[in-house]
Amino acid sequence: MNLFVCYPKCSTCKKAENWLKENGISYKFRDIKLENPTKEELREWNQKSGLELKRFFNTSGMLYKEMKLKDRLPSMSDEEKLELLAADGMLVKRPIFVSKDQVFVGFREKEWEALK
Repeated sequence: MNLFVCYPKCSTCKKAENWLKENGISYKFRDIKLENPTKEELREWNQKSGLELKRFFNTSGMLYKEMKLKDRLPSMSDEEKLELLAADGMLVKRPIFVSKDQVFVGFREKEWEALK
């Protein structure tokens, strides 16, 4: 079963969810604020996505800026980054769509076309 992880108040998440519905793609909905991804899930999604771990951070979020992570991330280990992401869903870039074979972080319609 596909997993759609998002923050319901996020306009990009709403666009992505509408796109999924319009394209008939089924998924399980998960509110990132209520059920933050675990460190193990994030590790698995990171490996499956092929993206750098820093791409999983919500760089436009207030918490990211308050914590000055732009300056801190380069010197952090992947384990430290995973622990930080797993600690608060507001640090995680969203939406995240997890299918059997793929993981998409953020909504880029051209990338998501591969789901059809």
